[in-house]
Amino acid sequence: MPSAGWIAVAVVAGLLLTWELWICEGTHFGRRFVVWLYEITAHRYDGIKQFDPDWERHFLGDSVANALGGLVEARVLDVGAGTGRLARSLEGLPFFRGTVFALDPARRMIARGRRMAPGVSARWVRGWGDGLPFLSDAFDMVTSLEVLEFTPRPRAVLKEMVRVLTPGGWLLVTNRVGWQSRWILGKTVPRAAIRRHLGRLGLEEIEVAIWQLDYDLVWARKVGPARAS
Repeated sequence: MPSAGWIAVAVVAGLLLTWELWICEGTHFGRRFVVWLYEITAHRYDGIKQFDPDWERHFLGDSVANALGGLVEARVLDVGAGTGRLARSLEGLPFFRGTVFALDPARRMIARGRRMAPGVSARWVRGWGDGLPFLSDAFDMVTSLEVLEFTPRPRAVLKEMVRVLTPGGWLLVTNRVGWQSRWILGKTVPRAAIRRHLGRLGLEEIEVAIWQLDYDLVWARKVGPARAS
C-alpha cells in the first residue's frame, strides 16, 4: 500500500500536469508536444472556444477592416491562425479587400480552417511564428490572437511579426493578463510592461484595451509611412 508521502507526490504531480495541459496547453513541454495537442483536439477546438460569429465579426472583423481603411489588396498575416478565427470574422465584409495569410503549425487545424472559412480570400501556410517564411515588410497587418504565450519563444515571435510588417502597418495581438498568466512561466508580459516592450521593437501608437477575461487586446503601428490605398 502506498505511503501518504507517495500519495501526496502523485496528487501534486497530477495537479501540475493538469495545469500544464489545460492552462498552459503544453507549452513548457516543447513545440512538438503543443502541435500534437492541437492535432488531436482540432475537431473539438471551436466547441472548446465557443466562438460567437456575430460577436467575432463585430469586435474583431470590423475592427481589422476599419484599421486597414479599405486598402486595396491588403495583406494580413494571422500567426497561429488555428481554424481561421480571423479569416471567418472578415467573411462578408464589403470593405475588406485583401487576403488573409493564415499560418499555423498543426496540419489538422489548417485543414479544418480551410473548410470553415470558404468565403474570404485566404492562403493557408504551415509554419512557426519564430521563423516566419516571409520577406520583411510584406504585410499591411499582422495579428496573433490568444497564441503568443503558447509559442516556444514569444519574444522571438513578436520580433518576427514586426519584421514582416510593412512600415505604417498595424500589429494586433492579445496579451495574457489573467491571474494564471504569471504562472505560465517565461511566456507572458505584464500589463504594465507591454507598451515599453513593444516600443523597443519599433512600434508606436500603442493602445491597450480589455479584450476578454484573461486577455488585453493590443494595437500598435510600425514606425514609418503607411502604404497608400
